[in-house]
Amino acid sequence: MKLIPRCSTHPFLQLFQWTLNPVEYLHQCDRECGDTFTVSQPSYVNNITFTSNPQIIQQILTNDTKKLSAPGAKNQVLKPFLGDRGVILLDGAEHRQRRQLLMPQFHGDRVQSYTDEIQGIVRDLIKGWQVGDSLNIRAEMQKIALSVILRTIFGVNEGKKYDLIEATLSKMLKLVESPVTSGFLLIPWLQKDLGTWSPWGRFVRDRAALDVLIYAEIAERRQSPDRDRTDILSVLISSKDADGNGMSDLELRDELLTLLFAGHETSATAIAWAIYWISYLPEVKEKLLQEIATLGTERDPSAIIKLPYLNAVYSETLRIYPVGMLTFARTVEEPISIQGYELEPGQTLVGCIYLTHHREDLYPEPHLFKPERFLENQFSPYEYLPFGGGVRRCVGAALAQLEIKLALVEIITSCHLKLTCELPVIPTRRGITLGPKGDITVRVESNTKNQDTKGVTI
Repeated sequence: MKLIPRCSTHPFLQLFQWTLNPVEYLHQCDRECGDTFTVSQPSYVNNITFTSNPQIIQQILTNDTKKLSAPGAKNQVLKPFLGDRGVILLDGAEHRQRRQLLMPQFHGDRVQSYTDEIQGIVRDLIKGWQVGDSLNIRAEMQKIALSVILRTIFGVNEGKKYDLIEATLSKMLKLVESPVTSGFLLIPWLQKDLGTWSPWGRFVRDRAALDVLIYAEIAERRQSPDRDRTDILSVLISSKDADGNGMSDLELRDELLTLLFAGHETSATAIAWAIYWISYLPEVKEKLLQEIATLGTERDPSAIIKLPYLNAVYSETLRIYPVGMLTFARTVEEPISIQGYELEPGQTLVGCIYLTHHREDLYPEPHLFKPERFLENQFSPYEYLPFGGGVRRCVGAALAQLEIKLALVEIITSCHLKLTCELPVIPTRRGITLGPKGDITVRVESNTKNQDTKGVTI
């Protein structure tokens, strides 16, 4: 029987490293212990086993749920943002039923129906960029991601209601803007409401303000149902379970928060990283522009999303700095043997997406941005898993892919953006996600979407 190596660093120092510099912490553990290791931290992640071994990850994600369960309780770090009645934090039959309800809204023709909406949102944003403007590209991409979510999920367009939700959400997200403030989310004993002057106190009040807006929207939809509406909130309100029961206001609120945060924060970060790499590596941008040019001036969105090199750039963006660093936790329910390790009930396991994506044997020179690797090789769902896997895989993956690819094509064919921030940009913690350290700032050098009828840039 093999023993799982344990990281030797003091538990409090591990918590400090995991909070402030998760990338270096993971590499340190990998160097010391290999691809499977147990960490000890004085918090809810105490004695959790990480693995970047694709064979072990496959067993974790596909094993009999009687032996390895994926309890929502293990994801309690998300509760302050999402509540506990959204799909991520549900267990067993409840989780399966909710997932079955949501999945059709994010696949096939339903996702493709969002194409015009996404392109319109991106084009409207680009029109507001003036030549010479300095932009925080991540903040700009958040505008796109939030618009997509509010229109497709909430069915809310620009106006007072939209502006209130945007402003309130932006306040809440300040809690995860840096590794230091993210500690309030990661360390439960820091979550003390000490009034409006304290970070957690401000967060609690901003969350309450967002709740008021969400519950008001739910009440309005219940009072004035419209069968012609196709936004996901309307679909959820009209849905019934096998017993004919609909979702409660609390369940709707938590599901909306889950979709809002999962779809907003992650997509914005991914698009920002992609623009950074395209701007940082001119050869990547040139190849991408040449490929897009083959579609002609009237670019069919269905053809755009199938472009091989665009897909390679998209895939490499999510490989090198995956927004989510870990799969959802699994708990051993019955004694089980995995790759020679004998695991006992109560042990917690997670697949480490970040370290898996940086395995030298899978991705030579893993710290280099090389889209070609996705043209030359195919990777299994356990070697490349930016959206997690198994029964907890992100339900919105197809929408995220569509949004990222369409936004990239619109931006790079309309504008020339020059990086003005300190280079290279490195990853850091943003709550439970991995985002750019500092701002990715660019200057708008040209903008064909902002020209007069004579073609002169204005």
